[in-house]
Amino acid sequence: MPTRSRHAAAAIIAEVDEQDEAGQQALHFNEPLSWRAGKPIPIADLLRRLGTLLKELREFEQEENDRASLTKVAKELAGHHLLAHKDKGVRASTACCLVEILRIFAPDAPYTGAQLKDIFTLIITSILPALSDPSNAYNNQHMHVLQSLAQVKSVILLTDIPSSESLIIHLFTSSFDILSGTSKSSTGEQLGRNVEYHMTAVLVILVNESTQLPVEVVDVILAQFLRADPRILTAGGTKGKRNGTDPSADERQSTLLLKEIPPAYNMAKTICNSCPEKMARYVSQYFNDVIMDASSSVTNGAAKSRSHRKGSTGKDTSDDEGHAGPTEEDLKDLHKAHRLLRELWRASPGILQNVIPQLEAELSAENLQLRLLATETLGDMVSGIGAAGPPPAPVLDPAAYPPPTLDSHFDSLIPPSILTTPSSPQPFPQVYHVAYHSFVNRKHDKSPIIRSAWTTAVGWILSTSGGGIGLSPNDERQLVKDMATMLVDADERVRVAAVKAIGLFSFHDIVVKLGSIGGVDKEGSVLCNLAGRARDRKHAVRAEGMMTFGRLWGVAVGEVADGNEAVITALGSIPSKLFDTFYVNDRDINVLLDHVLFELLLPLDYPRSKTKGMRNGTSISQGGKNNSQTNGGAEKESFDWDKIRTERLLQLVKGLDLKAKKAFFAVQGRQVQLANIMQGFLKKCEEYNGGVMDSGEAEIKTQLTRLINYFSEMFPDSSKISSDLWKFAKAHDRRNYQLIRFCMDPTSDYRTVVKAIKELRKRIETQPGSASSILETLTPLLYRISLLIYNKSHIPAIVELSRTDEKGMGQTSHEVLKQISTRHPEVFKAHVKELCRILQDQAPTSTNPGDPGAIDTLKACAAFSSRYPKEMPQDRNFLQSLMQYALYGNPPVAAKYAVTIILALPEKREMYAKDLLQKSIKGFEYGSSHFLTRLATLSQLVLLAPKEAEEENDAILDIALKEIFLKVRTSTRNDGEEEQQQTWVEDHEVDDECNAKIWALKVLVNRVRSHPDSETLKEASQRVYQLLNTLISKGGELSKNQDTPLPHQSRFRLAASRLFLKLCTSKPHDELLTPKGFNRLAYMAQDSVLPVRSGFMARLKKYLGQGRLSHRFYAIVFLQAFEPKPDLREGTVTWIRARARFFSQKKNTVMESLFARLLSLLAHHPDFSTSVEDLTDFATYILFYLRPVATEENLSLIYYIAQRVKQTKDAIDPEKSENLYYLSDLSQEIIRRYEDVMGWSMQVWPGKMGLPSSLFGPIGDHDLAQEIATKSFLPEELVQKLDGIVKTKPRQKRKSEALEMDSTNPVKKKPRSSPPTNSSTTKSKPKPKSKHQPSSTRSKSTATTNFTPPRSRKPPAKGRARKGKDVDDEEGDNTNIPSSEIRRSTRTVASGRQVKSYAESTSASDAEDGDADMMDEDGDEAAEEEMEDDDDVGDKDVEEEQQDGEETAIPIRGKQQNHKPKKSQRQPEKKSDQADEALPDHISSDGDLSSPPPSDDLESEAEAVESD
Repeated sequence: MPTRSRHAAAAIIAEVDEQDEAGQQALHFNEPLSWRAGKPIPIADLLRRLGTLLKELREFEQEENDRASLTKVAKELAGHHLLAHKDKGVRASTACCLVEILRIFAPDAPYTGAQLKDIFTLIITSILPALSDPSNAYNNQHMHVLQSLAQVKSVILLTDIPSSESLIIHLFTSSFDILSGTSKSSTGEQLGRNVEYHMTAVLVILVNESTQLPVEVVDVILAQFLRADPRILTAGGTKGKRNGTDPSADERQSTLLLKEIPPAYNMAKTICNSCPEKMARYVSQYFNDVIMDASSSVTNGAAKSRSHRKGSTGKDTSDDEGHAGPTEEDLKDLHKAHRLLRELWRASPGILQNVIPQLEAELSAENLQLRLLATETLGDMVSGIGAAGPPPAPVLDPAAYPPPTLDSHFDSLIPPSILTTPSSPQPFPQVYHVAYHSFVNRKHDKSPIIRSAWTTAVGWILSTSGGGIGLSPNDERQLVKDMATMLVDADERVRVAAVKAIGLFSFHDIVVKLGSIGGVDKEGSVLCNLAGRARDRKHAVRAEGMMTFGRLWGVAVGEVADGNEAVITALGSIPSKLFDTFYVNDRDINVLLDHVLFELLLPLDYPRSKTKGMRNGTSISQGGKNNSQTNGGAEKESFDWDKIRTERLLQLVKGLDLKAKKAFFAVQGRQVQLANIMQGFLKKCEEYNGGVMDSGEAEIKTQLTRLINYFSEMFPDSSKISSDLWKFAKAHDRRNYQLIRFCMDPTSDYRTVVKAIKELRKRIETQPGSASSILETLTPLLYRISLLIYNKSHIPAIVELSRTDEKGMGQTSHEVLKQISTRHPEVFKAHVKELCRILQDQAPTSTNPGDPGAIDTLKACAAFSSRYPKEMPQDRNFLQSLMQYALYGNPPVAAKYAVTIILALPEKREMYAKDLLQKSIKGFEYGSSHFLTRLATLSQLVLLAPKEAEEENDAILDIALKEIFLKVRTSTRNDGEEEQQQTWVEDHEVDDECNAKIWALKVLVNRVRSHPDSETLKEASQRVYQLLNTLISKGGELSKNQDTPLPHQSRFRLAASRLFLKLCTSKPHDELLTPKGFNRLAYMAQDSVLPVRSGFMARLKKYLGQGRLSHRFYAIVFLQAFEPKPDLREGTVTWIRARARFFSQKKNTVMESLFARLLSLLAHHPDFSTSVEDLTDFATYILFYLRPVATEENLSLIYYIAQRVKQTKDAIDPEKSENLYYLSDLSQEIIRRYEDVMGWSMQVWPGKMGLPSSLFGPIGDHDLAQEIATKSFLPEELVQKLDGIVKTKPRQKRKSEALEMDSTNPVKKKPRSSPPTNSSTTKSKPKPKSKHQPSSTRSKSTATTNFTPPRSRKPPAKGRARKGKDVDDEEGDNTNIPSSEIRRSTRTVASGRQVKSYAESTSASDAEDGDADMMDEDGDEAAEEEMEDDDDVGDKDVEEEQQDGEETAIPIRGKQQNHKPKKSQRQPEKKSDQADEALPDHISSDGDLSSPPPSDDLESEAEAVESD
């Protein structure tokens, strides 16, 4: 044996030497690896031998080796015994040796095709799948096989094997399964990164080297991109489910997104990016099979068999089924393919170069579903949105504190997933310009569904900046303009989509991107059109628009308060636009605005920390407010929450324009009345006792029904509201009653009110039954009755800001304080002493004028003292400070408020009154120090202390008349021509003489107002009435020398007319105003100076709205038919409509009966003549009356009154009776034609109505009366013109206007319940000689005969009336025309330009007032200055502040002293955006429900705001 061993060793050494000499490496391993059947090698030995062989093979180089020495081993390794061995270790070691053999023999393998197939079968089906378990004992061997395949690229041999498609498919499938993590080790150990790296390399090699990949492989690769789809992620988590996931997976799981990109996704992405050309071909073919085949199925109705999809269906679709339309499976395939396209664009856009044209072709497909999918897909591709869907929309929290800034980046509190982060690797518009252009053109698609999807897509494109890669300035600007257009699309679905798309933007993008083409006030901009959606005719659009609009301001309020010009320009006007919607008079809009106000503009829980809620809404104990204060001390933080909230409230009020501010204050003023009624409702609920009553059951139910009906009429669905309130009453939860009382209690602080609302909501939600419906009903009602705005918690901050003027909120603070003191004095009680202390500290002296801002504090205290005089301080120091205000206050109006407070206090009232009289009169001299203040004090003393003032009557009259009023100290005789033409100056430019004379005039008028004896009133007031009439008739001229300055004359006319109105608010004084004096006063509505007539009209409408003037004054407002200022004229029309609606609801015929007064007023008009030209002009007045007042129900009454006028004579001036007859005939002709135009049918008015005896008298002579009744006074030429005048169509509305609501023609929610009238019973042929009455109703006494109004003899004219050219392009308010050049309405103006006829220039705009069915976007009432009325403060004079206005002189008709705007000189009617507005009527403060409930208008309330 030793000898043999030595020989063997020598042989080996010799062999090695021989090998070295040859320079080739030979295999030394010579142990057998195969065996005969029945004699297997033990597994341990076999593993050892394979290990030894592997170790030696690893040392072999590819080039310098003896391959012949490897032939035997290579053959044994490919044997069936090893490849199919039952032991995993043996198979793993065998695979390792095999890949080493392939490495050594590369590029040629020492195996046949069949052997290679067996080898790769082992590797693909056994070795590589085992990599999914890193804890496997043979994981190193498995990894060695994978590395070798990737590094040596021996996997290429797989492509040379015949029929290897199944192996390739299995390799790709198992590889993606491994990386998808569907199989994990028992220990939970994760795969290493090297597995993904090497496996990706193997697959890339196969794709590159394969001449044609199997279709299933392409499917597998592309399916990996859908792993980004949350529906795929949550539905298919097991092996084999990647292509067969259930598309109906729960959509709610879509938020469970991966934190990072899956490895399988990355591997597929690398494959596509590494082989772009080949994969582009495969992907193109894939989509050609999937998309185009599915498209063909949808288009032709033929479901084709697809080879690569047959496994999913199991059978082909027969021809008989092919024409049934797209199957559900077809649609699923389409959606899946388009989702895949989105993700492929994000991952590997280079492979889609052949697919984009196919997608572009789908944009023009006839089938709606294909176009929709293509539009959505292309939009998402441009936005960089993948299969996971879009990112979460930014969280715009209006209650967050501190509010976001323009540069802040925490708009979204939800961190986006990497799969939902928009990412576009290339700028799609530049790379595929043609396809992008086709996509943009989808905005004109005929289908609103496509336009809606396109709008949403554009929203994402803009908000993501084209997937984060950016858009060109031109593309971005064009898309923003397109977004603005979509907001006014004709279809409501598109408008809703556009509004929702705006919610996709962050605060920064809204200002910078959407605001780039203009803010809320810029017509045609995105934000302006969004404002229009707040009053859209469709509820869905309206609700979405208002909530989005309000949320924008709620987020922007911080930047607005800081004065950021960009934000203010873009979003600053949002509150005004929102509160303007109240004028639409739609109950649904009003409810929406309640939600917007208290959930977005002033959220209940503001300020709320961005990380956690500000406070917890814990339950309130029975001790409500006291308990809340205790809790407040425990939860006190470093911030003054009440002040923060108050600043936001004041910022809201500060940003409101005049019209919106009136609505805001009116809404808050309504709270008191509604709270009173709610108290009654709760009391009746307690008496109702859930339906169990001991006595008075019928009465209690009746009263409760009336209260519930009252509340129901305030909301859109009255039946639902009534049902819910009955459920609330039957529940009989006393705790709920108490919580509602907490909300209304003036002593409740803000936290108490909010916590009460929250607890009430929770209690209702927990109740069984329809809790959600009751809560939906109670929420807006709670908002309206709760003290959320005028709360006692806000008063200290408002008082402080009024003193310090911090952040420029001083003026606004004073405004709000004034409103609180006037409308909610109970809330004001606790803080009035603080205000009085401020007044005391700021009191003026003879040398120190004091703080001018004190006037607002004085005004608030004066209003409060008139209601609660005992709550005011009574100490001597405070009264002395008020005396100083009365003697030295500046401006002089401060003296009036000070006197009002002094005389409201019961202590020593007479003593202080006498003291003030003595000090004001003693040594009075014009021009002396504080002489205007002393005059103001005298004017208030004669009103509030007439008994004391009577003792100094002579001295007071000497001062007012001789010293002030009758002396002209400023003459215009020597003034230059330019100054003489000036007719109005601003308030701050009014000189002392003019102010002094106005104060003196008030002294005289207040003496009359306070006259105690009604029997001697006429004698005492005669001189004052004569003086006021003289001022009006002479145009304000006081001097016999005619040298009073024109600005003074304008001020005197305005003051005289207002004081006349104030006198007439008292019935005894009203009776002293004669019909002639009334007519003279009425023509002030046509004064030549704009501020004069607008100031007069504002005061007139306010007093009428408050019910303080007699009904005859309503006739004056119709004289504004020729008002040249569009805003003023349209504002009057709106006001008339509101009042007409108010009286109609009250079943009152005030507006109808005053038609006779209007005809009398017109009959005495200085411009009246019987010429065709002038009668045509006077038809304007009648149409101006009819359009806002006439309805189908009351038209017969108006016609009856027009007839009755012809049966009387003029009682003012009988010589002008014929004027009445002309107007009577003219009215009847117009009414009949108006009936035809409106398509109405007049019925016989069955009643009788008398005419005012002061204006109309009996004719007396029967024959004369008969002659007048049968005579037609109108010229035939005029009758022929009336058809064109009355039937002129209104102007066409803008596209955006046509989508909006107004109060004239609101959206009809229910059809009319009354049946149509049978026209055959109402029409009758008029007789030739009497067109006024048919013979069937005629009797001997024509004065009292009922009538059947005849129909017009001619059918309504078709087509539009001829439209004339505008007279002027600019307003002529600053033009004075001498009386010598004043012309009639059809003559040329002084400038030589031709004016148009009434039919050409006025009828269209007049018709618009009555027939327009849309509300304009920017409708603003005439800019009326808020004029305070002293009567609201202690029922006495609180300063009526002069209205500001530009110097204006309108050409007048007739004599210049009449001061009427000439009809011919009216400015061209600019397109007015004035809404057909109406505000809710007054709610009785005592809760009286005897009259019908209001229509939720704000008109009366808004008018009342001016008087505060």
